[in-house]
Amino acid sequence: MESHLQNKTGRHCGVGMARITLEDLNGLDDESLDEDEEPMDGEEQNTLFSHWETVASTHQVTLPQEMAAPIMQMTQHRQMREPVPYVTLLQHEKCEERLYPAGKWACVTKGEPRYEQSISMGFMKLMHYICKENSTGRYLGMTLPVVNEICLNEEGTELLRDVTTTYYLPGEFQPDPPLPTDPDIRIVERQPLRVLTRVFYGVTTEETILREIRLLWELLGSTDTVLRESYMVAAYENPSVPQRRNEIWFIRRAE
Repeated sequence: MESHLQNKTGRHCGVGMARITLEDLNGLDDESLDEDEEPMDGEEQNTLFSHWETVASTHQVTLPQEMAAPIMQMTQHRQMREPVPYVTLLQHEKCEERLYPAGKWACVTKGEPRYEQSISMGFMKLMHYICKENSTGRYLGMTLPVVNEICLNEEGTELLRDVTTTYYLPGEFQPDPPLPTDPDIRIVERQPLRVLTRVFYGVTTEETILREIRLLWELLGSTDTVLRESYMVAAYENPSVPQRRNEIWFIRRAE
């Protein structure tokens, strides 16, 4: 896919929401359109693709024509999306502590000049996997949030370039995850994950993520119970929504 994607400018690395709009991913499963629903004609398909092109371009990524089929497949599904399961352990005044059980995730790591580009390109690969480019040949369905894993430099002042975009396999596929056809996608079995989370709204850039990390550290004070070099950013909404919901996750150290 990289040969069709053109980075337009600049250095800016980090993690955040996938650049492809999620407004058409309102929970997707392997059912297609109702039998009595008219398929999109060519003009409607072109309009939809143009919309996604516009969203991608605001994040300095060119949407390749090969994304037309996954976009159509995702748009043609109407079921509610599946939440990633978790248990709330503690509700603090400014944050929440959660336990995410062990589970299998599809992961892609990208290291583009801008963090928006890494997330965009990683999620586009995951879209192909979700949309039938897997060993079952089935549409797998969408789960939320999309979780992006980041690392900071030793000084804690910059995000490192490599960003891992992760998609939780729906419950149906947890026992036996479909294998991806794309060698860049790996299936990871993550052990139970205990995190401190704090909601924030708006765009996710390197600057906003670093700000949210600093704010949560100020709220927590001095502690060695969470990692300082690795964090996660969970994204729940369409990136074209100005005040979309995100979360910063601090990872508890293993006891």
